[in-house]
Amino acid sequence: MLGILLAHALAALLAPLCVRAMGRSAFYVLALVPLGSLSWVVANWNETVRSRVSWAPSIEMNIDLRFDSLAAVMCALVLGIGSLILFYCGRYFEDSEPKLGIFAAQMVGFAGAMFGLVTSDNMVLLFVFWETTTVLSFLLVGHNSEQAQSRRAAIQALLVTAAGGLAMLVGIIVLGQTTGSYLLSDLLAADQPPSGLAVNIAVVLILVGALSKSAIVPLHFWLPGAMAAPTPVSAYLHAAAMVKAGVYLVARLAPVFATNPVWHPIVLVLGGASMLLAGVRALQVSDLKLVLAFGTVSQLGFLILMVGIGTPDAALAGLALIVAHALFKACLFMVVGIVDHGAGTRDLRALTGLGRRAPLLCAVAVLAALSMAGIPLMVGFVAKESALDATLHADILSDPARILLTVVVTLGSMLTVAYSARFVWGAFCDKPGVTEPDWHRPGALLLGAPTVLAAGSLIAGLAAPGLEELISPYARSIPGVLGAHLLLWHGFTDVLALTIVIVAAGLVIFTFRGRIGESPRPLLGNADRAYDATLRGMDKLSLRMTGSVQRGSLPVSQAIILGTLIILPTVVLALGTRTGVRMRLWDSPLQLAIGAIMVAMALGATVLRNRLASVLVVGVTGYGCGVIFALHGAPDLALTQFLVETLTLVVFVLVLRAFPAEISGARTAGFNVRRAVLAACVGVTVTVLGAFAVAARSAEPIWHRIPGAAYEFGGGKNAVNVLLVDIRAWDTLGEISVLVVAATGVASLVFRSRRFGSAPRAVDAPNYRPGLVSWLPAGRLVDRRERSMVMQITTRLVFPTMMVLSVYFFFSGHNAPGGGFAGGLTAGLALVLRYLAGGPYELGEALPVEAGHLLGAGLALAAGTATTSLIFGAPPLSSAIVEVTLPLLGHVKLVTSLFFDLGVYLIVVGLVLDVLRSLGARLDRELAESPESSEVREAVK
Repeated sequence: MLGILLAHALAALLAPLCVRAMGRSAFYVLALVPLGSLSWVVANWNETVRSRVSWAPSIEMNIDLRFDSLAAVMCALVLGIGSLILFYCGRYFEDSEPKLGIFAAQMVGFAGAMFGLVTSDNMVLLFVFWETTTVLSFLLVGHNSEQAQSRRAAIQALLVTAAGGLAMLVGIIVLGQTTGSYLLSDLLAADQPPSGLAVNIAVVLILVGALSKSAIVPLHFWLPGAMAAPTPVSAYLHAAAMVKAGVYLVARLAPVFATNPVWHPIVLVLGGASMLLAGVRALQVSDLKLVLAFGTVSQLGFLILMVGIGTPDAALAGLALIVAHALFKACLFMVVGIVDHGAGTRDLRALTGLGRRAPLLCAVAVLAALSMAGIPLMVGFVAKESALDATLHADILSDPARILLTVVVTLGSMLTVAYSARFVWGAFCDKPGVTEPDWHRPGALLLGAPTVLAAGSLIAGLAAPGLEELISPYARSIPGVLGAHLLLWHGFTDVLALTIVIVAAGLVIFTFRGRIGESPRPLLGNADRAYDATLRGMDKLSLRMTGSVQRGSLPVSQAIILGTLIILPTVVLALGTRTGVRMRLWDSPLQLAIGAIMVAMALGATVLRNRLASVLVVGVTGYGCGVIFALHGAPDLALTQFLVETLTLVVFVLVLRAFPAEISGARTAGFNVRRAVLAACVGVTVTVLGAFAVAARSAEPIWHRIPGAAYEFGGGKNAVNVLLVDIRAWDTLGEISVLVVAATGVASLVFRSRRFGSAPRAVDAPNYRPGLVSWLPAGRLVDRRERSMVMQITTRLVFPTMMVLSVYFFFSGHNAPGGGFAGGLTAGLALVLRYLAGGPYELGEALPVEAGHLLGAGLALAAGTATTSLIFGAPPLSSAIVEVTLPLLGHVKLVTSLFFDLGVYLIVVGLVLDVLRSLGARLDRELAESPESSEVREAVK
């Protein structure tokens, strides 16, 4: 199972390259990935397969996968229909389609995420895959991002499903903490289902997530809006995959919580309401895709209702309906895509005569529509008869509830027959007074996928006992006796009588559909308007809240933050238990002297009026901190502190070029006193809290075991570096992710129109002349008045040495001071030197690559190193030590965490390059174009 997930992830990464090389035909190759995964599902159909990889056991976050009968059915639909839709994409799109490679990657990735969702045994892991499908759905729905309708639909789907997902996460945490386990298998194996107020709250929250994902009333409105997506997205996500996630979760939890007091009122009421209200709405819209969209909402309500009843018979019927719906609805969505391509419209009022001009397409659509309507011989008929029988004999419900539920299903099924007939009539029948649209005949390959699904609907109906054998193991796992069977003919029964009434009444409703008409007012009101009103209300509320606490004044904001830092910990410390502290002021007089210098410099920063002078004295405090690290025997920390402080000073100087040299504005003595008091209180609070925190330690410190553990588990003698890239590498992975976000944010603020790009090259300079000899490649491009030959010559001599030192720090960091962070900072300072000596064009000559590529490559390398060990069955971030003897080099020991450190190295270099490109090269250009540029330069000088 883990291999299937990795295969889909790898295919998603390679998809853009495949599309670039093969065009739209790459979809045929990509379709082999879910098809191959489907073969594994078929081979293990009657097995229960488990897989576990330790990830973060302390927080119950492990990769626990479990493949059982329910997962098998869902995986078969997700992977089988997914491969057919990828095949369909191979002729649906043109080679010139924008962002086709990204689209292909997202589709393959979505199939993998859905596989992970339905095989997750750990509920936290399930949530991770759940939100992955949410994000991918957002990207797929918004594929045509240049269209406002697509952007709105994508954002709407994201907000609704993500909000439901967050509610579900809270429910998962409450349920996990209450029951003591986050494993679904533990819930299912419990002798008694969990109960109590906390469990009831958890069930409600989890159902909110499930119902929002499956577009159940009143959270249904995002699904019709999502029809702005390309047709393959609708055929996959909104018929066979994403919307089934909520149905799957209800089916998974029904055996445990069907008797919970909050379960049936939510599942049955909202499911029934969705089936009826959306069915009526499907008779009112004229867009074929919207007819199917509202029909999908109606059918999803039916599915939720059936799998939520909680009896074996209802479970069998519900699973049969899931299979039937996936087959006919994906087929019909693809038919709509072909109609839209061939006729140029989806408006059923503008379509006529397509049944005569495209008989094969019409036959495919009719077969799928017959299954949707529940007409004999089709799998939809078999499933619907089983559902009617299950509702009539649902002994878990009271008699009134059972009768009411049967009435709801009957009425909903009548509406289904009506909008199924309306779909076929609207798309293919002749209509008097309507001009036939131009028709482009679809190719055989485009018709292949919907034809297979339509044939599957017929074959599954004819072979109903075989379908029962495949899906009944799940139904038998539910408490109770499975008495129902999937058959085409049960004899003359009350269910058959209901079916006859349903079909007849549905055709009558279709005949008198004009009475329903194009209603401007849906039964539930305009959901889009309610959504917009909700967003406007949230915007107003957020503006009022931020307006009350965010005054636009940096000093006020800092005072609030720092005041909170002072008050809250002090109150907790005063009211709680405290351990006596022993304060030791210094270990050597040198520490006292350095501390005094740092205090003096900090005080100086508060009174100096010159910005550059203030920055320099603040820098002295940072260098003093590095010296203290060195005195305490931490050369690695000292080295990093010195490098970071140097780079920080450079960034400050780059930014200060855009400001006047002197700090303007009158500051009263009282204002200075308040600042000084606040700063002093912060310092005292942090010091006191640190002292009490150290004194409160009750367990034996482990610091003395770190060096030995670093060498034993990480293969390195530098404990600090091994901690960063091995023992506590999770922290480092989070920190470098923050670095990437910070670099992206800075560049996005500076480059408002285009965030990506590299530093300018010398050939791009207006005064570039080839053949000029200079100490630096772009040295001659610097204005003569600002050019420093001493600086350029020094840079020419020092730069190679700094780069060699950078590489040395990188390779030696595992056993000596250094590492990827220190090496990257050294390389970054070398780039700073090139920039200061030769300007922005010299930066482009020094490293002619995009900063974003370095940042992305570094993060991908670090994350890839972290997860590669999973392939070998080891926990993430596990290190392997390889020792070999090489010619000339002799004995060489390689630790795989070196590649993680290389990712850190690339990210740091990319960060420095991005900062220099934005705060350096970009500001150079803006200052040069500014009328006040000469005045600003003089002020800085």
